Amino acid sequence: MKINGNEIRPGNVIQHNTELWVAVKLQHVKPGKGGAFAQVELKNLVNGSKLNERFRSADKVERVRLEQTDYQFLYESDGMLAFMDTTSYEQIELQAEFVGERAAFLQDGMMVVVESHEGKPIGVRLPDQVTLEITETEPVVKGQTAASSNKPAICNNGVRVMVPPFLAVGDNIIVDTNEVTYLKRAE
Repeated sequence: MKINGNEIRPGNVIQHNTELWVAVKLQHVKPGKGGAFAQVELKNLVNGSKLNERFRSADKVERVRLEQTDYQFLYESDGMLAFMDTTSYEQIELQAEFVGERAAFLQDGMMVVVESHEGKPIGVRLPDQVTLEITETEPVVKGQTAASSNKPAICNNGVRVMVPPFLAVGDNIIVDTNEVTYLKRAE
C-alpha cells in the first residue's frame, strides 16, 4: 500500500531502498525556505542499522503489512528459542540474538506475537509486562524513606532493575519489558 511521505508514523514498517525499515522517530520540519518535510529515523528490520531520511509529502513510500501470528514459547536450547504456533501446532526455532536482550523475559508457556513478512520472521513482540521474583537486593535500611533513591535488584531471570527500597528478596514485581523498568509490586 503506497502512502505519502508525510503520512509515515512511528511504528510503521515501510519498504525503502528494497529493504524493510521501521519508523522509530518522526519530526515534521517546515524550513523558512523550501517545502515542508518529515525527518524520519528508520531502523532496518533485518540487520538493525539506523538511517535518517527526509520524506516530502509528494514522495510515495510502500507501507508493508506484517503477518502477525500467535506463538507460545516452549524452551531454549543451545542459543535457539523454540516457539509453537497456537493454531497449527507447527514449531519454529529462532536464534536468541534475533529476539535480543529481551529474550531474558521469555518464560515457559508465554504467549508472544511473531511478525513475519512473506513467510520470513522479522520480529517477536513480547507482552508489555511480566511478573518476576527478586532474588538479590540490598536489605532495607531503617529510617530510609520511600521517596529516596531506588536500589538495584536482580530478578530470577538475571535481569537487573532499580526498585524502591521497601522491596526485599522473594518479593514479586511487575516489570515493563520494553523499558526494563520496575512498574509495581505484584499482588
